Amino acid sequence: MGRLRKAYVICPVVLLSFLLMHAAAQDPEGGGTGAPGRGGRGGRGGRAGSTREFLGLGPAPDAAEAAKGSPLYKQNCGGCHGENARGSQAPNLLRSTVVLHDEKDEQIAPLIKAGRPQAGMPGFPQLSDAQIHSISQFLKMQVELAANRGTYGQTYGDLRNKVTGEPQKGETFFKANCTNCHSATGDLAHIGSKFQQASQLQQRFLWPVNPGAVKATVTEASGDKVSGRISREDDFSISVIDAAGQYHVWPKDSIKLKVDDGLDGHRALLPKYSNADIHNMTAYLVTLK
Repeated sequence: MGRLRKAYVICPVVLLSFLLMHAAAQDPEGGGTGAPGRGGRGGRGGRAGSTREFLGLGPAPDAAEAAKGSPLYKQNCGGCHGENARGSQAPNLLRSTVVLHDEKDEQIAPLIKAGRPQAGMPGFPQLSDAQIHSISQFLKMQVELAANRGTYGQTYGDLRNKVTGEPQKGETFFKANCTNCHSATGDLAHIGSKFQQASQLQQRFLWPVNPGAVKATVTEASGDKVSGRISREDDFSISVIDAAGQYHVWPKDSIKLKVDDGLDGHRALLPKYSNADIHNMTAYLVTLK
């Protein structure tokens, strides 16, 4: 073999560090000296404005509209795209070019209204322009949280603990809709002390996490039924461990499947909630110290 020639490889971390130091040297105050790009519009100036421009973010989302859009998004979109738009049965919207390139709802609004039937996405013509704008701001806030985490707490931190509802009305709603499964002095006692932020508590009752094993009943082509705890599930198959500990697995296209995760009551409430109901429920639950 011939002599090995010396190769020089630039470490990506070193390169990124060099670029960041160069940017800091050009702009010691963090405000940016060049013409603002797409990410510069809507920034707050100072270090946050520089970060927005460096990351190529669009105008800063409206925090109040994003808060209004959260329950609208969860009710209409979260079942497929995930509760924080990070993907589930349908794609992650934080990487969507429609969301990333949209500035004034000019791309998001037509898509939400008409949907993409060929891709399995229904349209939502019943949503008003104002509601779609709130959903748009919610999506852009999720992009902000993912891309610009260093400035979020400084800019929007107070919003996550802001409670605007009426506790008495929240209690009335709770007693009318929730007491078949929950108790303010039982399983929900002290719930208001278990979350650092009111927004976390709100998200939990809208989209709770199943505390136990998810159960399923499988009906085979023969009519035989098997019930048990779901061991594994994907788009094509499901496996269940029955009460005797026996393992079963089926292709999904060969069976009928009924899943019981204990959250049907929460799903049934989603289309019933008004924005006021959600804020009132949050205001009531935070009082349960």
